[in-house]
Amino acid sequence: MLDIARLHGVTVPASMFNLSGLVQVQDKDPMTFSNFLDKFKTLRLFYKSPDVIHRVTQEAVEDAAKDNIRYMELRFTPVALSRAEGFPLNEVMDWVILSAKVAAEKYNVKVGLIASVNRHESPELAEQVAWLAADQIKNGMVGIDLAGNEAEFPSEPFYALFKEAKQAGLHVTIHAGEWGPAENIREAIEKLGAERIGHGVRVMEDESIVALAKERRTTFEVCVTSNYQSGVVSSLPEHPLTRMAAAGLIVTVNTDDPSVSRITLSHEYQHVCEDLRMTFDALQQSVLNAAQASFLSNEAKARLIIDLKEELKM
Repeated sequence: MLDIARLHGVTVPASMFNLSGLVQVQDKDPMTFSNFLDKFKTLRLFYKSPDVIHRVTQEAVEDAAKDNIRYMELRFTPVALSRAEGFPLNEVMDWVILSAKVAAEKYNVKVGLIASVNRHESPELAEQVAWLAADQIKNGMVGIDLAGNEAEFPSEPFYALFKEAKQAGLHVTIHAGEWGPAENIREAIEKLGAERIGHGVRVMEDESIVALAKERRTTFEVCVTSNYQSGVVSSLPEHPLTRMAAAGLIVTVNTDDPSVSRITLSHEYQHVCEDLRMTFDALQQSVLNAAQASFLSNEAKARLIIDLKEELKM
């Protein structure tokens, strides 16, 4: 980021340590969703050129490959990438698609892309993103996501859009039940067509929604460190991940925002085993759950599962 600041004249603190405080959650920070989201306000200032977007995309894939990841679904928010310099959304999407493809080949990791839209932004903008994503399914776009501040912004304005996006061939994952109540998970499944739920840790507050998620075989993308940093849980050992799994829900272990949270997926695996007392067998099962819930084609998904079972000696 300091490189980018120097090249593009972005005013930032002189030291990496001080810059880190603006864009990464620190141990001394208040663990609240507002503090967590504030990091993205600064990050959005840095998308100054196509080269920056290419670099950030490729380094995200490189980092995943170094962490021994075999298949990743990389979320990006086209509106956020376009806003600093007013880039056309279609060009931003093309840059990310090309960069992800180049990095996937270079680092030997499969990459699917998920276009994310925010609750606080207009449905009209989200519609543009959705149709651009649908046009790029053949080039690695696999899904669409609704993210952002669910505590203050409802999802109802996006109902029709997500239904149409799914009909167009995009898979659907929705951030819900993180900073909002369990009822938001029901809404995500029934009204937005969610196949997966981002976070969803408040599902345990309502038995009927647990039952609905089990019936629909909805997968939960659980991000333990992020849930602590954003104030969803007060400590790591109190996280409901293992209770969710024990209740029969399909859970996976994820990073949310690796650079913002200063983690890797390996860190998250360590946390769930050491702090949440998840067994190694359960952790392996979560890896297979992730492969099964991926937005790959059925054929590619079956190959991935076979490869993972072979590597994990299952």
